Amino acid sequence: MKPFYDVIIIGGGVVGCMTARALSRYQLDILLIEAASDVGTGASAANTAIVHPGYDPPPGSLKAHLNVQGNRMWDELAGQLHFDFERPGDYVVAVGEEELPALERLLEQGRSNGVPGMQLISADEMRRREPNINPAVSGALCASTGGICDPFGVTIAAAENAVNNGVKLLMETRFQDFLMDGKRIIGVRTSGGDFGCRWVVNAAGLYADEVMHKAGLHPEFKITPRRGEYYVFDRNEITINNVLFPVPTKAGKGILVTTTVHGNTIAGPNAENLPDKEDRSVSAAGLQEVASGAKKLVPGLEMRFTIALFAGLRAGGNAPSPNKAISYNADFLVEISTEVQGLVNLAGIESPGLSASPAIAAMAVDLLRDAGEKLVEKAGWNPERPARPCFRKLNPEQQAELVRLHPSYGRIICRCENVTEGEILAELGGPIPVTNYDAIKRRTWLGTGRCQGGFDMPRLTAILSRELAKSPLEVTKKGPASELLRRTTKGLEE
Repeated sequence: MKPFYDVIIIGGGVVGCMTARALSRYQLDILLIEAASDVGTGASAANTAIVHPGYDPPPGSLKAHLNVQGNRMWDELAGQLHFDFERPGDYVVAVGEEELPALERLLEQGRSNGVPGMQLISADEMRRREPNINPAVSGALCASTGGICDPFGVTIAAAENAVNNGVKLLMETRFQDFLMDGKRIIGVRTSGGDFGCRWVVNAAGLYADEVMHKAGLHPEFKITPRRGEYYVFDRNEITINNVLFPVPTKAGKGILVTTTVHGNTIAGPNAENLPDKEDRSVSAAGLQEVASGAKKLVPGLEMRFTIALFAGLRAGGNAPSPNKAISYNADFLVEISTEVQGLVNLAGIESPGLSASPAIAAMAVDLLRDAGEKLVEKAGWNPERPARPCFRKLNPEQQAELVRLHPSYGRIICRCENVTEGEILAELGGPIPVTNYDAIKRRTWLGTGRCQGGFDMPRLTAILSRELAKSPLEVTKKGPASELLRRTTKGLEE
């Protein structure tokens, strides 16, 4: 007999992991499946890491409602799950007098959406707050509720808290099809076998359309991957202290320049629709577009101080909005199907999906409750996810005491980010199996500094080989078919 769960969640991105955590509060048997070798490797891994205030989405849209509601939830979440989160506010910067009217429109739109803490500031005030800003700045909209976070840390923390509260997590497990009894879902077929269930939550990101199509739903709904390319700058050379947006256009929020919780400056993204849901390559033309857009905000930005380039894909969908004045392709699709029993769709979750993710999870819980699911709270549910030591954030006395108690914290593996062997061992012993280089990188920030892993890679390979009882030739970057080493040198293989 196949294993049976009350709820199976497809997709271990930030929305799927937030939903797993929200549902773990109740007396339910829950399975979370993720096709990759770790959680948070899709759209959740490659974005601007910004918690948007909510002035961008059209009033009356589900995006606007969930963005503003989700934004309010981040302080409590960060306190419970111990991930990096700050609220520096953000700025929409007008360059030239002709862009000033757009700030007034955004201000009114934000007020319509219920965004607090917005004000228009003068060009002189904007120059005072960000000395690197384009001298041709004519004014700015400041939104005090804008935040920045570590999206890797957010997703991992939510997943770990869900697992600690009883959720079963299976990685490298790809959804293949539904098991049906007429118009009722009774399970899912995966690359790891069949699992029975009463409910399926479709949080499959770029593949959410294909999942719902397997159930015969919304054949008109199509997710178009939208590529955004980014620059990451050496924090020792470039320091931007703020989150700087251009005046938005019909194509989107535009190319921004922002600080991060790790102190780096990033620039991007552009927006290019692609046919391939796996194409995360960068292009010369796309990077030139990003550089030009970034320099409109910060003309002195030196691209030669780039330490990394990357591209992410957003799951741009074509969901109908509850506000009929909004175009068909402008909203999230969050629903319980009325045509097939047992399916919750969380689809078309592009920006501001990260910002809205806790509110999307709460809405999924409400939808299940409204559908008649009896949600009984667990007596021992624990919202807290304990933090593990981060060596570089400790003062010298705390570091010395940690090394005295655990000598492995005294061995530096990544010099750029001061990541120690002790931190790596702590992650390997965490609630979620960690099996490759990128999984450690997402959790510790190892390999993200100036040398981009040049110093730490052989050392981490040796640690993973030892701790996972694998040959060094079997250690991978991101799972199967990404081995870091091909052979030993000079024919010395034993």
